[in-house]
Amino acid sequence: MSDYKRNFVAGGTYFFTINSFNKQKFFTSPVFRSALRKATSHTKQKLPFEINAWVLLPDHLHCIWTLPENDHNYSARWSMIKRMVTQQCKYHFLQHHLSNPSRFKRNESTIWQRRFWEHTITNEYDYENHLNYIYWNPVKHGYSGSVNEWPFSTFHRDVKKGLYDEKWVCDLKESIDVNFGE
Repeated sequence: MSDYKRNFVAGGTYFFTINSFNKQKFFTSPVFRSALRKATSHTKQKLPFEINAWVLLPDHLHCIWTLPENDHNYSARWSMIKRMVTQQCKYHFLQHHLSNPSRFKRNESTIWQRRFWEHTITNEYDYENHLNYIYWNPVKHGYSGSVNEWPFSTFHRDVKKGLYDEKWVCDLKESIDVNFGE
């Protein structure tokens, strides 16, 4: 078992990487996106949080969330989202032949990788670095030629807000040296 310890900061801002099980490429499918949107919306109603940024790629997603002032329980939110997506998508994406006794014992689907990567944002530079990383990710992985071409990203929301230029290019692509959980 891993010795990894999660960092919990009430009211914190966190970067996450969530992967599909066995790097299956269905996260950008209409069925999955719809289920994820519904599950996230439902979870935000029950356990509020702010979505600072989000990008969805075929086999993983990255996002930044800020939790309410006296709350640090991002794990409960991810658990709720994953469970609801699995319930909505089980007939589309479950791969019973990929399951194993450990996954069966834990009642885990073959949609999600077991754990997720989390990083507590520590300052403004850290936030900006992770935000740029999220938006540059589809280009980095070769899914798009430019950031503004990738449709599954809050980049477009941030362009409308005036936070990014539509033709933004990540100047940090060579200098990002943090392990982002991929």
